[in-house]
Amino acid sequence: MLDGHFRIVIFMAIRLIVAQVLRDELASRGIRPLTVKESEEIAARIFERITDLELELAARDLIGSRGVDKPS
Repeated sequence: MLDGHFRIVIFMAIRLIVAQVLRDELASRGIRPLTVKESEEIAARIFERITDLELELAARDLIGSRGVDKPS
């Protein structure tokens, strides 16, 4: 089992890799290059949105498994 510190290090490394891939992909398409800071901020936001989506899907599954109608 990974300890908390190691997980954080891995997560940060993955975010940096995603930021680099984003910069490379934009550059390969002739789009204005991002600064390192911009790409890291975008990568962080992507992971925040993924986390939000995972939480929303988990909540829907929980609501669905209980047979409770979701409030509108």
